[in-house]
Amino acid sequence: MNSIVVLILGALAVAVGYGLYARSINRNIVQPDANKATPAKMYMDGVDFSPASRNVLFGYQFKSIAALGPITGPIIAVQWGWLPALVWVILGTFFIGWVQDYGAMIMGVRREGDTMGALSYKLISPRARTILMIFIYFYLLLIMGAFGNAVGKTLMVNAKVPFGMIAVVLMGILAGQMTYKWKADIILTTIVTVVLTFVGIWVSTLPFMSNIFSGLYGLQEVEGKMVSPTWFLGNTQAQVLGTLLVIIFCYLGSVLPIWSFAQPVNYVSFWIVSLGVLGGIVGLLIWRPGMGDFPVFTQFTTASGPMWPILFITIACGAISGWHSLVSSSGTARQLEKETDALPVGGGAMFMEMVFAVIAFLTATVAFGSLQGFQDAGGVGAALGVFSKGLANFLSYIGVPTDFGVAYGSVFLTIMALTIMQLVVRFMRVASAELLGSAVPAMKNIHVGTTVALILTLIFVWVIPWLTIWSAFGAANQLMAGLALLLISLWLKEEGRKNSWALIPAAFMIVTTLAALIYLAYTNFAKLATPGITTQVTIASVLVGVIAVVLILAAVFLIVDGIKALFKPKEKRAPEAV
Repeated sequence: MNSIVVLILGALAVAVGYGLYARSINRNIVQPDANKATPAKMYMDGVDFSPASRNVLFGYQFKSIAALGPITGPIIAVQWGWLPALVWVILGTFFIGWVQDYGAMIMGVRREGDTMGALSYKLISPRARTILMIFIYFYLLLIMGAFGNAVGKTLMVNAKVPFGMIAVVLMGILAGQMTYKWKADIILTTIVTVVLTFVGIWVSTLPFMSNIFSGLYGLQEVEGKMVSPTWFLGNTQAQVLGTLLVIIFCYLGSVLPIWSFAQPVNYVSFWIVSLGVLGGIVGLLIWRPGMGDFPVFTQFTTASGPMWPILFITIACGAISGWHSLVSSSGTARQLEKETDALPVGGGAMFMEMVFAVIAFLTATVAFGSLQGFQDAGGVGAALGVFSKGLANFLSYIGVPTDFGVAYGSVFLTIMALTIMQLVVRFMRVASAELLGSAVPAMKNIHVGTTVALILTLIFVWVIPWLTIWSAFGAANQLMAGLALLLISLWLKEEGRKNSWALIPAAFMIVTTLAALIYLAYTNFAKLATPGITTQVTIASVLVGVIAVVLILAAVFLIVDGIKALFKPKEKRAPEAV
């Protein structure tokens, strides 16, 4: 298989999936009204409800949904062969991914920006709200653990990365000021902030800047490798300090008004990421590499588990992701100026993420010339390194120096994770306020809710290994998608609209991900019987196993109540008084 053929398949999926299928659903079933007032305009508070141009929102939406999932997922999934991974990325997006993102967004707009908890209360049952909030909180904690581990303990420990990320943050803040305070033209704002961000990334690679962070991290060269002293639980000085930098960033993203930090930082990040993807595509078109001896299919059961259901949770974002439903429903839905913006922002951003996942897939399968080359670059166990090196190889064909390309790839990955994590913490403190606010009023305070979420994040990052928590995150993430699709189906039913286009994907995702969670609970508890198991592995296995069980039980209650609501006869509305 040649890389050009893969790119053509991806382009066809976008053209047919978005251009025909999605537009048909939008036009014939949902029928958005451009003149209808949206929650952003009705409840504008300058914090969460804040109308924005769909051009800005597209960038915000894409960077709010696209994190490490569409990168690491396809790279890890090629352990089953390149064909299963590619098929799920394309068909998952075509039939399921955009349906959830767009459906959750338009549902949020039509239901006045309700949170998922409020929607479950109204569409399923009163107890569903509490159960869903418990599910969402644990699910979000898994996201923070998985992404925090990858960024704080892998990416940020590279002394050439932190200043590049600081540059992104500063330029995001500047973009917010230029857009909302100074009323500057969006094109001028984009050019200024994006160019200065790339300058910052370049400065981060210079010796004087990397030496500053090398000293901060205590890095010393040992046998040709930069090594940081170990502090506790196997965590090095660099990993601890790198994680704390991540925590500071997430705290700001959670407590500051969305227009001043989260939205503009994600908007600037969108361009940094998009230009990298575009450069990678151009490099591929020039190079046109093939897959060599990379296997089409390996075997049904690998070290990660059976292809069904594990493949479908390994590629989380890039095909379908429950995180997107939270961003779309009570995030972006509160910022849409018009209902008609929902499809290009929600559906369009999901199809773009699919293209991103295809590029990540190609970094594993073609960037190194062979299966052995992929394994030499780190293979399945070093997906982040594979991507940054593979992207650098693609960019080298358009004249980008390899050293800068690798550093840029690392900043690229850091951006992908952190711009999501700040929103995850924001949702965590909202969920904890909804869940515990009445019993513990302090949890309604944004600083208290944020601090609790970040303390729990540190525990997960410093205790649980990355690959262990990644699988748990993937399963919870995909089950969240199934539950979101179930809510969308119930809303469509209430609206008197055809819902099979959401209900069938909901059934597939729920069955698949429940099976994956059961498998993960079993394998983690089984580890406890392993002779000589360490204390840290024991704690990690118990934490992941218990959370898997909690998620399974919560989901079963929600599904039972959801099925009852689905088959409940629609109540007739009383005629209005004349």
